Amino acid sequence: MTGPATDTEAAPQAPSLGRKVGSAAKWSLVNTVVMRLGNFATGIVLARYFLGPEAWGVYGIAQTVLLVLLSANELGVSLALVRWEGDPRRFAPTVLTLSAASSCLLYAVLFAAAPAVAGVLGSPEASGVLRVMCLCVVLDGLSQVPAGFLTREFAQGRRMAVDGLNFVLSTAVTLLLAVEGWGAMSFAWGSVVGNVAALIGCCLAAPGTLRFGWDREQARALLRFGLPLAGASMLALGVVNVDTMVVGSTLDPLALGFYVLAFNISGWPVRIISEAARRVSFAGFSRLAASPEALAAGFGRALGVVMAGTVPLCVLLAALAAPVVELVYGERWLPAAAALPWLMALGLVRIGCELAYDCLVAIGRRSSLIGVQALWLLLLLPALVVGARGGGIVGVAQAHVLVAAAVVVPVFLLALHRGGVGLATVARACAWPLLGGLAMGAVLLVLESYLGDGVLALLATATLGTLTYVLCVLPARPLLLGRSGRAA
Repeated sequence: MTGPATDTEAAPQAPSLGRKVGSAAKWSLVNTVVMRLGNFATGIVLARYFLGPEAWGVYGIAQTVLLVLLSANELGVSLALVRWEGDPRRFAPTVLTLSAASSCLLYAVLFAAAPAVAGVLGSPEASGVLRVMCLCVVLDGLSQVPAGFLTREFAQGRRMAVDGLNFVLSTAVTLLLAVEGWGAMSFAWGSVVGNVAALIGCCLAAPGTLRFGWDREQARALLRFGLPLAGASMLALGVVNVDTMVVGSTLDPLALGFYVLAFNISGWPVRIISEAARRVSFAGFSRLAASPEALAAGFGRALGVVMAGTVPLCVLLAALAAPVVELVYGERWLPAAAALPWLMALGLVRIGCELAYDCLVAIGRRSSLIGVQALWLLLLLPALVVGARGGGIVGVAQAHVLVAAAVVVPVFLLALHRGGVGLATVARACAWPLLGGLAMGAVLLVLESYLGDGVLALLATATLGTLTYVLCVLPARPLLLGRSGRAA
């Protein structure tokens, strides 16, 4: 059984890899933008016309539990399909068996514990939604192998077709059930239908990969590789979602609904930019893992591109939080805007940390990842409780930012440094986007105070602010295009 790759890529293969990664990144970005814009439009329709804050709160609780389960549903073994050398079809049947078995076991436990989990999280009515929505755990476990082959082959064009099918069917079912008055349950059944479509689509896009099998030695090697990653992933998802649990158990359902909406808005840049990058970053970093210099250069360029694309979105939503929320979702959702600026800052930190996470996984520093994520969660939980009791949803958002900026970012920087990615590389990648973001934020605040918050005024303010950012970031163009020489 061949473990993680250790050989250095031959020089003639580098251009081919670069073309593959570049093409995959473009397809992934288009896919993510299209899907997220579609989800954004669907969320607006649901929030304005069919679902109130209480229903969003129930959905938020169910979605949180689902994401935590998804982080460990296949025990981390599917990443071997992307990371290991050789023909993955040799061990793919064992991966599928492990993934399917663990997913079914997780769902059985959740089904039995759903009433207790919903009660502890402050939403007893979420029990039925949990039981339906978490069927996606089983479906996701079955799709891990064909999806892993698509990622390994940088086949993001085919992945876009699969995601498109998922989106169309899940959205249609969600809207239909919401119109019929199903409330939060409309999200649950929409998610299940979409995941069924995604499973079928993945099997068609990567034919012959959905085969069960078992090899004891392969299973041992896969679990040794995957369990630390599953643990780190579960901790990472716990970090992102523990705030919803704290708000649900500490505050009232109305506050939970407002917080879930604000957090979803803050995730737009994360999901559009970061998700597109992460679909190719792990595979790309894995190919560069044997060369510290190439890895540092690749990470620096990836971080610079991701930050350059994300900063203006975060600044725009932070500076214009209240008028944007009122314009898009309606006046009844305005309380969500109070937490949004802080959550946008958190979103920016998350994007950098997620890219660092992929880099550390690629170079085999799994123990460092577990340590960082465990420390983050350990410090975050009491901070969120104190924030919720002292400042409501705004206090929760502020506690998130405080822990991330003061503790987690320095620890991630140290882990990257030990892995061969120096602080100078990170600083060069982030300097121009952050400076541009500061200038853009100042322009937005000044223009809003003079022009007001009407639709035309907001368009003018956003346009001039974005233009300011572009002008500030233009000097970094050679760096983002990889023409600035070696990374430190």
